Amino acid sequence: MKPAIRLIAIERMEILIENALSNAKSNPVLAQRQATLAKKISTKYRIRMPYHHRMNFCKKCKKFITPGVNARFRLGRSSVKAIRITCGFCNHTYRKIIPK
Repeated sequence: MKPAIRLIAIERMEILIENALSNAKSNPVLAQRQATLAKKISTKYRIRMPYHHRMNFCKKCKKFITPGVNARFRLGRSSVKAIRITCGFCNHTYRKIIPK
């Protein structure tokens, strides 16, 4: 793939995810659409989405989740420190382990 096309695709993905995060509270349908478009761009051009953007998608239902709007982010109290993320659509809970 040409580097120019790759840069344009990455830039569009960034813009769409930022807009989806800002629209999540006021217009959730538009935010879902923008996030799915960003995901389609990444699959079409075979570009891996950055980790901080991938974390905003549910691992089970693949929908766009935003902290405090349609997802719950909590710190675990066990000996292994982790962030527990609960999807607001499918109630699936998964953990992100915090390294020491």
